[in-house]
Amino acid sequence: MWIADRWKDYEVLDTSNGEKLERWGNYLLVRPDPQVLWNTPHDHNGWRKKNGHYHRSNKGGGEWEFFNLPNEWSIQYQLPIKGICNADGLTFHLKPFSFKHTGLFPEQATNWDWFSSIINSAARPADKPVKVLNLFAYTGGATLAAAASGAAVTHVDASKGMVTWAKENAVSSGLGDAPIRWLVDDCVKFVEREIRRGNKYDGIIMDPPSYGRGPKGEIWKIEESIWPFIELASQLLSEDPLFFLINSYTTGLQPAVLSYMLNSAITAKRGGHVESQEIGLPVTQSGLILPCGASGRWTAK
Repeated sequence: MWIADRWKDYEVLDTSNGEKLERWGNYLLVRPDPQVLWNTPHDHNGWRKKNGHYHRSNKGGGEWEFFNLPNEWSIQYQLPIKGICNADGLTFHLKPFSFKHTGLFPEQATNWDWFSSIINSAARPADKPVKVLNLFAYTGGATLAAAASGAAVTHVDASKGMVTWAKENAVSSGLGDAPIRWLVDDCVKFVEREIRRGNKYDGIIMDPPSYGRGPKGEIWKIEESIWPFIELASQLLSEDPLFFLINSYTTGLQPAVLSYMLNSAITAKRGGHVESQEIGLPVTQSGLILPCGASGRWTAK
């Protein structure tokens, strides 16, 4: 399992009865987690000092309950390489919004560490930086990590609000002038256009949702769409590519499935190496690792 264990501003304090107690900077949140099937004692005092609690409804969805929580706050993350962002590292603005989310998936830091080191180590001339495409890019965690490592990044997400949020994170991280192209677009249609244009990328990142809609109502169902999309996106890899990363929160897409798809779509044609594992976050109270989905990684070497 790949573990995101380098956070200073984020921590899973405890887990029990379908919920996790988290520290986001100076604030404590309780949120549901489908992986927490155990019911252990709530010994950590944070359960009683929480600033926000997302209550899931039996009818679907849910709602937040707040206890002295600001509308917005920020946390930072330091990459394992010397980046080009501000002294505090990557800065992420957080705010509780629809369906338990805060605007950040902290477990993805293990993937940021991985590809940031690859980008940072790539021997490319200054006038030809590593080109990275980030699809389903959300609020920009991977975009900021790639840009801070020296890449020129194309950030694509179907939600205008998410792209705006990502731009704010970039400015706060000292990356407001970094070579990032911000696009509100349907990812499938964008990739199809890039293929026709002949554009290529040295690294491709995708974190597709289980279900989603594009800006014009396009339907995305991961089980039906992911394989043809990997095949499609792999056509955008450059002649000297570095990596291809896919992340999945869908339980049906196990690491072995991700490996098979990457090997079939890329390794069979390009060579290279594929590795896929679960990703997770350490839990302070119990010492266990909380599973948070799976990632598949292809590298050219």
